[in-house]
Amino acid sequence: MEYEDTLRNHFLIAMPSLADDNFFHTVTYICEHTAEGAMGIVINRLLDMNLGELLTQLGLEITDKEVIAAPVYQGGPVTPEQGFILHQPLGSWEATLAVGEDIGLTVSKDILEAIAQGKGPEHYMVALGYAGWGEGQLEQEMLQNSWLSGPADSGILFETELDKRWSRAASLLGIDLGLLSSETGHA
Repeated sequence: MEYEDTLRNHFLIAMPSLADDNFFHTVTYICEHTAEGAMGIVINRLLDMNLGELLTQLGLEITDKEVIAAPVYQGGPVTPEQGFILHQPLGSWEATLAVGEDIGLTVSKDILEAIAQGKGPEHYMVALGYAGWGEGQLEQEMLQNSWLSGPADSGILFETELDKRWSRAASLLGIDLGLLSSETGHA
């Protein structure tokens, strides 16, 4: 694979046959993909906590009461104690990786402070943990028909209801996941 044409800023959509509990029926937003591996954030799994609880645990004062009930996502099984914020627009935060033209992944506390005060980015998603693949692992899983991939859509990322993200991401590719068999094979 030419790594100029990576899966960065793409959705990784779990095939119906993918039985791994960490990724069953998930959509992962790929933030980095190089010859060394890939990392992304699962965008359709919630944790049993809200943003108000997380911000309070971090000792941040919440002046924007609307953020209290915001969900916190289970970004993946790797380092579940680490926070990641997907957001749009990019802004100028201390530690941001530009993933798409106007979408960033930030790991610095300054963005959480801004969100708590109602001064954060227009769209954001707070996740704990991430999904990661070692060198060649994701490519091998794709050859095994575990995943579909296609360009990401910020509407699905930030505005689509949680339970519709998996099917909507696949529909961007013209695929109805309900019509796919859970059995896989090769011709």
